[in-house]
Amino acid sequence: MAAEKASRLLSLNGLFPVYKAPGATSAQTLNELKSRLLKEAGLKEFTKRKKQTLKIGHGGTLDSTASGLLVVGIGEGTKMLGAMLTGSKKYTTTGELGKATDTLDASGTVTQEKPYDHITREDMENKLKTFTGNILQVPPLFSALKKNGKRLSCLVREGAEVEAKPPRPVVAHKLTLTNFQPPLFTLDVECGGGFYVRSLIRDIGEALSSCAHVKELIRTKQGPFTLDDDVLREDRWDIEHVARALQTYTPPEEQASKRLKTEETGAAPDQS
Repeated sequence: MAAEKASRLLSLNGLFPVYKAPGATSAQTLNELKSRLLKEAGLKEFTKRKKQTLKIGHGGTLDSTASGLLVVGIGEGTKMLGAMLTGSKKYTTTGELGKATDTLDASGTVTQEKPYDHITREDMENKLKTFTGNILQVPPLFSALKKNGKRLSCLVREGAEVEAKPPRPVVAHKLTLTNFQPPLFTLDVECGGGFYVRSLIRDIGEALSSCAHVKELIRTKQGPFTLDDDVLREDRWDIEHVARALQTYTPPEEQASKRLKTEETGAAPDQS
């Protein structure tokens, strides 16, 4: 039985969605999932990266305080994760006006307080228009971005002096204000890769002559997966459920390549 489970686990290839709970990092979530699968299959993990027993990875870090959809690649599916990093994502976030924190979310220390009673719903909706489309954004210091091979968040916590990364181009496809009850407001955010919702909320607060931080953040969609789909929660982190949840995903560039080959050969297009 153990040999059969091990064989089945190591034969799995593709992408599947799991739920990341608030409080855990994306890496911790992935490691727990991997540990459970290996244990069920009666396999041990090699410590050397090049000799991993099970190839598994995730397609984009979620803040430890955030929750929601985490796309996981297994086997050959790990090669598809690049498309998840650069592709479209959706979030629901609640921001709090009047308080700024060093981490740009509720886990940090309050660094500034400003009045917010002058801000109306109309002000907020008008300001969102200026943050929609192609914009420049300064990433948070507390982030997974690296300097000299080490994460900025780790350097900051160690007390090192770290300069903010320069503004970089990102895209917000759609920003929708769904609730406005100052100091709290809720947005639905659809954005491209490299986008930081925490930076967006900070910038919105500043643009409204106040300040703000993220109170709650939930990733609801990434690539072809949504939080409403059959997302695997912890009670279903086993080989059988992973096998059922697996989906093959062809990156857009590969889809284009296949279409080109079809046109060149005159073969009937694949309808799968």
